[in-house]
Amino acid sequence: MSRDYEPTPGQWYENLEEEESFRVLSVDEDSELIEIEYLDGDIEEIDLEAWHEMDLELTEEPEGWSDADEDEDEEDEDEDEEDWDDDDEDDDDYDDDDDDDSDRDEY
Repeated sequence: MSRDYEPTPGQWYENLEEEESFRVLSVDEDSELIEIEYLDGDIEEIDLEAWHEMDLELTEEPEGWSDADEDEDEEDEDEDEEDWDDDDEDDDDYDDDDDDDSDRDEY
């Protein structure tokens, strides 16, 4: 029995015929293309007609799944924090220079 689910970005599905899980990344209604990502990270575009021919089941996000986009966002946040730390070091260097100048003025 075929199940006819509409493609929903972020939702996980299992292709029962191929025994593969994937999630929908995006749906372009104008071109009727659906971008999907498999567990191994492969990304594929399929058309709406091919989507409706698939025997799909809704499924949960697989255990241990790591979203690459989320990882990149976390790395960006870490880099921002590191940049902030670097700025602090520059400020310390600047303060040291000020101290040296003030020492010269006293003599």
